[in-house]
Amino acid sequence: MKCPVCGMDCVRSATDILATLPAIFLPCAECSMRVLDKRIPLKSPVIAEPCSCGKRFIDDVFAHMYLIMQEEGDLKSTDPLIMVGAPLIHPGFAMDKPPFLPEKSLVLMSGRVSKKAAIRIYAEVPEVRGVVKTAPFIPGLATVDPDVIPNVYEVLAGCDVRADIFPLATGPLVIYKQQSLVHVEFPRGGYPKIQSVTRHVGTPPVPLFVDACCGAGTLGLSAACLGVPHVILNDAWYASAFWSAFNLEVNRQYLNIDRLKRFEQIEDMARHPVTREPVKIAETSGKQVIEVYQGDFHLLDRVIPHGAEPVTVLDIFEKNNPFAVSHIISDWQNRIGGDAFIP
Repeated sequence: MKCPVCGMDCVRSATDILATLPAIFLPCAECSMRVLDKRIPLKSPVIAEPCSCGKRFIDDVFAHMYLIMQEEGDLKSTDPLIMVGAPLIHPGFAMDKPPFLPEKSLVLMSGRVSKKAAIRIYAEVPEVRGVVKTAPFIPGLATVDPDVIPNVYEVLAGCDVRADIFPLATGPLVIYKQQSLVHVEFPRGGYPKIQSVTRHVGTPPVPLFVDACCGAGTLGLSAACLGVPHVILNDAWYASAFWSAFNLEVNRQYLNIDRLKRFEQIEDMARHPVTREPVKIAETSGKQVIEVYQGDFHLLDRVIPHGAEPVTVLDIFEKNNPFAVSHIISDWQNRIGGDAFIP
């Protein structure tokens, strides 16, 4: 599959990416493992080379990036190794052991990295697929106001598109995202949000499931993979709506659909990054109807069939504010009806 961001072949179908598991991050018999303390400066300036199998232990990859950032003045010799940044592996899934990384399997998220160092890291560290400059804010939507352009991180080198994998009873779900444009939500052990969706979908599955603040589509597409015949996904932020539609295509072989139509590309959507009135981004036909919208979830009653009584997941940022949660759920149930829950 062609990557919609860089135009290269860094995205693959769910079938192809799942075929690499679970061996993708496991060492071969000749791999070496140097465990480093991330809380202290790097003691040895030695750069370990990748094994003959093409993999290298993640600590050695961090040491390599540390030395480049130190040479370019981004880090001091007294800075601890952890100051390099946060590693997001590709594909991401809950692991109980640190990984041995193959080529192009890591996106570095760093608040300290410069453009010059990022270019060197991408060119000299084979495991890196992209370098992103972070800042002290969460990228993406902070308010549903079409006149406010949300803050995003900056891609300094390479491509920041990566995938996470979520287990379902029907098989794994693959979710791609452009990491500079959405908040980091790496898969957690136990996958509590997925379990919450599974419980609310039930057996047999409910007739209509709405993922009102869908992000890259994880929860809504989980419901679709669990057999819900009609699923609506929505997000006001263009990157979230686009990747939800893209992930629908990535996982289409696990869905009971005949055709998939996508109505907008990411370049067009970027011209209206936040919308209020729901705009259809993609839809399917077949035994399952799956629709993706970009818009304010408060206006979804305009596209949800009247009297449908859906099950709705509201994965909102305000979930730690009991007053806001209570107001949002009661307002939704008064206008839409059905069962609404916070995952």
